[in-house]
Formats: sequence, structure tokens, C-alpha cells
Amino acid sequence: MSTVTRSADRALRRFGFTFAADGSHAACLAAGPDGGWYAESWRLPADGGPAETTSLPLPGGRTESLHTQLVALPDGRVLACRHDGEQHGLALLSTAPGDGREQQLARLWLPGLRLLPQPGGGAVALGSDSRPVTTVWRVTTDGTPPAPVAELPGLHGGGVWLDRTGRLLALDRVADGVVRTVVLDLESGAVTPLLEIGERSNDRLVLFDPDTGLGVVRSDAPGTDRLGWATLGSSDPVRFPDCLHAGGLLPRPVALVPGDPAGPRVVLQLDHGAGSALALWQPATARLQRLAVPPGRLGGVGHWAAGGLRIPYSAPDHPAALATLDVDALAAAGAAPATGAVPLPLQLAPLTAGTGPEPSAGPAAGAVPGWRLDGSAVPDVGGPWQGARLLHLGGAAGPVEAVVYGGDAWLTAPHLVLALHGGPADAWQLEFDPALQRIARQGAAVVAPNQRGSTGYGAAHAAAVHGAWGGPDLEDVLHLLEGLAGRRAALGLEPPAVFGTSYGAFLALLATAHAPAGHLARCAAVAPFLSGARLLAEAGASVRSMTARLGGDTPVHDARGPRDVLRLAGRLTAPLLVVHGDRDEVVPVGQSRELRHELLRLGRQEGTDFRYVEAAGGGHELLAGEGSAVLHELLAVFLCAGGPA
Repeated sequence: MSTVTRSADRALRRFGFTFAADGSHAACLAAGPDGGWYAESWRLPADGGPAETTSLPLPGGRTESLHTQLVALPDGRVLACRHDGEQHGLALLSTAPGDGREQQLARLWLPGLRLLPQPGGGAVALGSDSRPVTTVWRVTTDGTPPAPVAELPGLHGGGVWLDRTGRLLALDRVADGVVRTVVLDLESGAVTPLLEIGERSNDRLVLFDPDTGLGVVRSDAPGTDRLGWATLGSSDPVRFPDCLHAGGLLPRPVALVPGDPAGPRVVLQLDHGAGSALALWQPATARLQRLAVPPGRLGGVGHWAAGGLRIPYSAPDHPAALATLDVDALAAAGAAPATGAVPLPLQLAPLTAGTGPEPSAGPAAGAVPGWRLDGSAVPDVGGPWQGARLLHLGGAAGPVEAVVYGGDAWLTAPHLVLALHGGPADAWQLEFDPALQRIARQGAAVVAPNQRGSTGYGAAHAAAVHGAWGGPDLEDVLHLLEGLAGRRAALGLEPPAVFGTSYGAFLALLATAHAPAGHLARCAAVAPFLSGARLLAEAGASVRSMTARLGGDTPVHDARGPRDVLRLAGRLTAPLLVVHGDRDEVVPVGQSRELRHELLRLGRQEGTDFRYVEAAGGGHELLAGEGSAVLHELLAVFLCAGGPA
């Protein structure tokens, strides 16, 4: 078996899916067990047959960055844009042997660059600078340098094609604090207004059908941000159906089927919390119908043609791949079973393995008529992938949704790990995660909560930690630890361990310092910072801006005292593992080095009381980068060790 085929079969993570304009191919970044990223090209048969995957490794053993942007081309090649500060390199990737796999096209220098696939092949590049001006280039695939098309005053984003020739492009222009959609003619460079619904409303075109003129829009003209639709070019007003605003969800249009004799139909992705679902919407009838898809996380992009809908999909026990859906068959099957989190107060958590189905389990990813998953890796050693479900556990101020590995008897597993996500503006998803999967396959139950500050649960939940890093979220974590430790102590089991990355590592260290004796077995912190103020003093400009924007520069004043890990180092008495990359571009490695020096000053014994691991050449995404399998193993063994570091 060739290296290329073997790599494609063993991809555990996939990211950044893009579809060629004609739907014949897709592309994504992929990473195998070693974490090294490479480009993949997917051939998508027009009849809906199984997708064929080809990896595109770089010559010389080089790997792609997680920030590389890809564009799938109709001939199976992939256009790559690699970002290095304000330098952006464009290259063509193909299956040609040796050095022919990569053809350098151009380098562009400016603060930001983004690619959009263009009908007929090639792409359009949107470059932004600090003036602010957006420069537009046409990128061809014949090896010639990008050709400038226009310089547009203001910042422009989005990107929806209004024709099938690749001439008319709808863009979202930001001007005077308002977002409006305009149309760029790539032949003449002229720009004309398209959407102006209200006097000061933010109006965006998000999907368009050139055959019927149906445009799906997103606007706050009704008073709140909502989806609506209109027939562009007609005098009819924009409609904002109530069915698209039910439950406070803002559906995400994924794809529409062109030339549908039944009239325009749109597939919408519905995201809430850690999971997502699909629904079929018919504007003419104002009908919204849920589709019976398996629980998991969908990719937010797709292509719908006669052969079916292609969309990325992942679940805790299914590494990311491409699903093919027969939308009509799924619609005929009726609404999908509820896949939301099951409320489960800790005092009612089961103590023995049950014989019934998982409380939040819907149909399995491979057992739904009208649904097929292509390219999802199967484990080669260590037994099957471990599944997970969504549960609601008690937080300090109300229920907290968590992704939980360990089956019905998760609470009584020999080891239990509380995993904290980074961010803080982030969340755990009901998707495959190699690090959590490795811990679960070690025999531990894993509870990955989306405490206050997490995204996906409404503005109030996410904003709870703005100006209060280590405030409400720490209270939720300590409340969870108290409940979990108490239940396990009553059964003679060790207390939970805690693990976090980046902001989650900061939170894990705070929880370790504040948890009462006997509530926590050990702590693993990957790429932690010590406080918002210390991060501001040492990080780069973009991280400082993010920290200030999210209120990390505001001290928390309450009975717990300062949220400064260095000042609390004397209370870090549980066995501790700290891992940091020496080239971390987000959280400087000096944060962890300073913690290590303070622990040594306090008399802690390295190798006995704590262990410090500095990954040579490692960046911030240690658990997703090259060599990550070694770190996954290190974490799993430490968190389940039952003893000192």
C-alpha cells in the first residue's frame, strides 16, 4: 500500500473543507496519528457514488500549517494559500510525483488574504490592509501570477456568486459601522449596491440561486438578526419567516439544489450547544422539516446536486469525513430523534452499566437510510473508537452541557478526567477529538463541559466571563468537581483529574489551586498562561488585542482573591504536568517557564511533585500539530496514572 493511500485511510482530523464550484471535487486539510497536516483532494462522482480520497503530501517531508487555506479545483488539483504574518504564498498542489506535486504561483504581502473558488476554475483573492482598502485579484491555474481586478474602498468579506460564469460576485462591505452587500463586476471592476433593507440595518446575502433568483439573506432589519429570502430583481419585499427563527436558533444555509422542479429548496444547518442538525426549507411553502441525520457535528459547508448533498461530518467515534445524503429519503423518514443533552443531576447519575441505548443517541452514522459516510478512519489497534453523548450536569448557576465519554457507568470508571477547552470564546463539540479519544481509550471516563463563557449557548452564556476571566467559569468547574468528587468518594473511587489547554489550562490550574483537599487527583496543563495581565505583558499584538477585547485585562475582585496562577503556586499540591511548545506564537513559553521556576523556588521536586515538558519546535496547537500522538500518550498515561508525575 502506498504512503499516500495509507495516509488518507488513517486521517484522524480534517479541517477547512471546500468544494469546487461544480461540486466535482472537495479539498481539506488532514492529519494522521502523528498530527502532521497535509492537503487532501476528494473526487465526488456526479451520481452520488463513494468519494475517492487522495492525499497531497509536500516534497521533502514538509507539512502544511493548520492555517493554510485550500480551494478545491474542478480537475482535482488544490490551490493553497499559506499565511506567514503579512506574507501569503499561493501554490498549486497535484498528484504529480516528486517536485511536480507543488507549483509556486506568487507571493502577496498585506495584512490579510482570503480565497474564494470561482465558477469555471481558479479563484478570487480578497486582500485587506490597514487603509482600509480591499484589493481583488483573479487567480488562474495556468501558472501565471494573480491579476489585479479592483481596489475597493472599505473592508469586504463574504462572497456569493450571482452567475455561473464567475463574473458577478456579491461581497459584504463594512462602511460607517454598517454591513451591506454590494456586487463586484470582475470584468469592469465596477461595484453597485445590492441589499439595503433598512436605513441602518446590516444586510448580507448568504446564498443565491442563479436559475430562480432566490436569495437567502441575513439581516437585523426586523429588529434581531434573522434569515429571510427574496427574489432578487423583483419588487417583492424581503420575507423573514417565523419558522427560521424558532427557538432562538439562527440557521446556517448550507446548500440549495439548482434546477429543482419542486421549486427552490435549501438545506439549513441548525447548531445549538455541542451538536448540530439539518433541516430542509422550502421558501414557497414556508415549510421547515428536520432531517433524520445521526448525532454529531456537521461542517457548515456543502454542495447539493442530483447525486445528493455532500457535507463534512464528525462524531466522537467517527473521525471527520464526508457524508452523502439523499435529502428526499431523509425527509421521508421524518424528523430526527432528539439529540440534545439529557438533564442528569449528579445524584441521579447511573452507577452501573445500562442495557438500553445511550440517552442522547440517535441513529448510528452508518445505519441511516439515505446517509453514507466516506473516508472516516477506523482504528487499527486498541479496540473500537469510544463513543460519547451529551449530558446536562449541575453548574454553579444552572445546568452545564457536557460531552461525556464512558458509557452509562462513566461516573464509576476507575479514572475520571474533567477536560477544559481553550478560548475562552470556544466550546467542546460532539465530534472526534484525538486527545480525548486517547484518554478514553486508556480506560478513563471524560467529562468535557461547556461552562459559562463557552460559545453556542446564547450571548449571555458566552459573555459571562467578559471582564471576569476565572470568575463564573471557575465557579462552574469547582461546582462540577465538588459533585463528581463527592459521588466518587462515597464509592471509594479516586477524585477526578483535570486537564486543559490554553485558557482551559489557566482555568485548570486555578481549579487545582482552589479545590478543597480530596477533590482533585492530578492536573495536566497544556500551553497555560498565568493571568490575563501576565499574558498582556508578554504576548504579541493580536493576542493582546483579543485579551483586551474579551476583558482579560480586568481583575476579578471577590473572596477567592487574584486570578494569578503564579501567586497561587504554593497551593498547587496535586501531581502536576505542564506541557508547552518553545515556539508558541499565542501563549509565550515564558509563562510556563516562570511557573516551573516558582515551583522549584517553593521546594517542589521536579519529576516527583511535578513534571515540566517543553516541546522543541512546538507551536500553540500542540495537540493538533506534528508529533501530537506522543503528547496524547503522555497525557493519557499521566491522567490515569493514579500517582505522582
